[in-house]
Amino acid sequence: MNTNAFSYRHIGPREEDQKAMLDTLGVDSIEDLIYQTIPDGIRLEKPLDLDEPMNEYEYMTHIHELSKKNKVFKSYIGLGYHPTIMPAVIQRNILENPGWYTAYTPYQAEIAQGRLEALLNFQTMITDLTGMEIANASLLDEGTAAAEAMSLLFAVRDREQKKAEIVKFFVSDSVLPQTIDVLKTRALPIGIDLVIGDENTFEFGSDYFGALLQYPGKNGVITDIKSFIEKATEANIKTAVAADIMSLLLLEAPGKFGADVVVGTTQRFGIPMGYGGPHAAYFATKETYKRELPGRIIGVTKDADGNRALRMALQTREQHIKRDRATSNICTAQVLLAVMAGMYSVYHGPIGLKNIAESINLRARKLAEGLSILGVKVSSQNYFDTLEVTVDSQKLKPIAEKAEVNLFYADPSTAYISINETTSDNDLIYLLSIFETYIESSDSKIELNSNPSNSIPNFANRKTEYLQEEVFNSYHSETEMMRYIKSLERKDLSLNHSMISLGSCTMKLNAASEMLPLSWPNWGTMHPFAPIEQAEGYQIVLKSLENYLTEITGFAATSLQPNSGAQGEYAGLMVIKAYHESRGEGHRNICLIPSSAHGTNPASAVMAGMQVVVTKSTEHGNIDVEDLKQKAEQHKDNLAALMVTYPSTHGVYESAIKEITKIIHDNGGQVYMDGANMNAQVGLTNPGNIGADVCHLNLHKTFAIPHGGGGPGVGPICVAEQLVPFLPGNPVINKGGDDAITAISAAPYGSALVCLISYGYIKMLGASGLTKATEIAILNANYIKERLEGHYKTLYSGERGRAAHEMIIDCRPFKAFGIEVSDIAKRLMDYGFHAPTVSFPVAGTMMVEPTESESKEEMDRFCDALISIKHEIENCNSSEPNNVLKNAPHTLELLTADDWNLPYSRKQAAYPLDFIKLNKFWPSVRRVDDAYGDRNLICTCAPIEDYIEA
Repeated sequence: MNTNAFSYRHIGPREEDQKAMLDTLGVDSIEDLIYQTIPDGIRLEKPLDLDEPMNEYEYMTHIHELSKKNKVFKSYIGLGYHPTIMPAVIQRNILENPGWYTAYTPYQAEIAQGRLEALLNFQTMITDLTGMEIANASLLDEGTAAAEAMSLLFAVRDREQKKAEIVKFFVSDSVLPQTIDVLKTRALPIGIDLVIGDENTFEFGSDYFGALLQYPGKNGVITDIKSFIEKATEANIKTAVAADIMSLLLLEAPGKFGADVVVGTTQRFGIPMGYGGPHAAYFATKETYKRELPGRIIGVTKDADGNRALRMALQTREQHIKRDRATSNICTAQVLLAVMAGMYSVYHGPIGLKNIAESINLRARKLAEGLSILGVKVSSQNYFDTLEVTVDSQKLKPIAEKAEVNLFYADPSTAYISINETTSDNDLIYLLSIFETYIESSDSKIELNSNPSNSIPNFANRKTEYLQEEVFNSYHSETEMMRYIKSLERKDLSLNHSMISLGSCTMKLNAASEMLPLSWPNWGTMHPFAPIEQAEGYQIVLKSLENYLTEITGFAATSLQPNSGAQGEYAGLMVIKAYHESRGEGHRNICLIPSSAHGTNPASAVMAGMQVVVTKSTEHGNIDVEDLKQKAEQHKDNLAALMVTYPSTHGVYESAIKEITKIIHDNGGQVYMDGANMNAQVGLTNPGNIGADVCHLNLHKTFAIPHGGGGPGVGPICVAEQLVPFLPGNPVINKGGDDAITAISAAPYGSALVCLISYGYIKMLGASGLTKATEIAILNANYIKERLEGHYKTLYSGERGRAAHEMIIDCRPFKAFGIEVSDIAKRLMDYGFHAPTVSFPVAGTMMVEPTESESKEEMDRFCDALISIKHEIENCNSSEPNNVLKNAPHTLELLTADDWNLPYSRKQAAYPLDFIKLNKFWPSVRRVDDAYGDRNLICTCAPIEDYIEA
């Protein structure tokens, strides 16, 4: 036993516990259990070919040495990414705090009120600054947010018009290049005709449904978007504006000019560049479009006592309802980053934020005057922070790089210089000295004008107030801010309190040694468009991670660009689409999807321009092979792909999987495998071995990136040899296959910063540790299944009676006692546990996945809680709803009230089992009223009383 090995710390059950669990299951060894679980014929014949595992100390030394290979120059590149100052109180208390980064998506609102409040702050910040009526709780990045805006405007174009004829979308050529590339990817498959041109000469034709402007433009120019929007409105064209969030502190809100959608990124609000991400994008629109709004909306409602409570509102899980009718496949957000950006606003407040923006603008103006005095031509007149200068780029670039400064060289005669929050007057003098060298002059003493001429035109001056709510005007000392953050943290149940056994979501340990490097400046301050030779440390990590994932999946290559699981699905299908087109078979557009699939699968297929054909499942939860074969043969001339999850969404290794993939290949299609359940494959089998052609991986599940309350996520795709040429590219950094599709997300490597986590996870576990982790995940799931036997029926099992890494327990029989599955979910909160996945993929059930990181003791506590709840159910009566389950969860306020009129004791309500006394978690609100919240949608920080009075 190597007690210094990372696997010893990562894996929960000790060796003696593993033996006891195997005894409970009636098997002699892990290998016997795996034999009973995984079908013959798909096991790997040899171990994974990976580096020898490092212990934690060795890894920290290794990753520190790699960080020193990144040359962190002063960055004035801009293009949507800027150096920032993260307040230390936010870094220490949120980014580095497992109470925040290990939380799950707030589907169980009663134990997520802290994150929900932080996200409500974010939404309020966005609606205030953009001048819009409603905002979501963040999106993935600015490029994909702009693409979502285009899709929304396409979906809502006027019903009276002939939709088939209105397919043109205008994009200003001042929009960021990476955004335009993502728009190209998203437009083509759904039939949008993208027209890119000069907004000043655009002809407002009747065949356009929408337009996108950048504010300010990529060259820094503040254009008169008000005039453009007015003309567009007259022509019945809806407008989206991609706006720099920092500039909106000084520039008038696009919503005040009549914009229909405003999008952008909040990276400038204290979030490190991280070589491209993760960052929280924002999306704001008119309330008219609330049902079409992609992603999540946090809303205000009330709880069972009538007190104010927060929840996710409206279409939060509409992909599962709409499926192939969904207009977006987004089911996630960048919660952790949105929380941090919102807290940046809380900490600085409106006055502090305005001071930061004014400082940026002032220094840009000082630089402009200094350059003009030197004789350098500055083209910019109306600008916030970015200057366009006329230079010999070939001459200037080596001089600047020798001085360790990065500018953006737009063409041989043009450079952009973007000033940021970190820029000081000394930095300006240093910049001017570089230009002195460039113009070969050294006889002038550089001085800065303290009061340079104004650069913001009158038509764009901000007149609208913002952030007047109490929360943005209360916590400006570090003491108060620290306490506010802690007060929210205490309302949330995270992995640092107890097991979160969500099936399909793999809430495993996010080890501190994997997380620590995220705070190091050599990783955080790298611009995604910095010259690649400056990012040697990143390149080693990312290339190694690609190689590791390629080996683990049994494929030929990997792209890390997709920055969520849904983006990975979409990328995989777009690569398949490109492959068919390269063979002259672009007509192949039929995508077969099992009825049990995750709702994002059909939504992604439709976004990729495919037609969904649903295949049946058997009563045992497996794919109906005969139905699949019949439909594959029926559509063989047009079959593009099958989307399949393995092990199945029902938690079973389907023995017919190789037969299934062969049927698809025999009929001309490709097989896309959803990697949601990869935690049950690593080291034992893999997608390449079962016959898939492409899979996406959820690095925020199997490979230990924390869920962060619902994001960040990373969804890379791994592909077989024939699909390698089509891996996605980027318009600024040369990346992707030889025949690369256009970009899937804005940054070339997606959310590169958090890829460090998965790199560390694989580096420290090695082949043996990864395989052991998979085996223990399967052992833990089957141990829980056995412990619950006789109390809860497991809905599906493999042919030898075993579950995979998760199982579905059937709660539908309890309807006879008047108890729904949601009642069990709420009652688990009183026992200190987050509920498993509720009513997916089968209504009225719970899907349980313990992961390999949970100890036997914790799993026993969880099982004891469920068994105790089963006994409580048996004492319930369908004709009398006043019981301990229907009233759950029970708050401290309820338990300590003078009156207690419930037909059970306070002890039964709060402490039904003895272990709870040692570590009691108190839900901060009672059961929330979902229906009230949807009928009375409130999505900002104003107190609910204001709306009631109104």
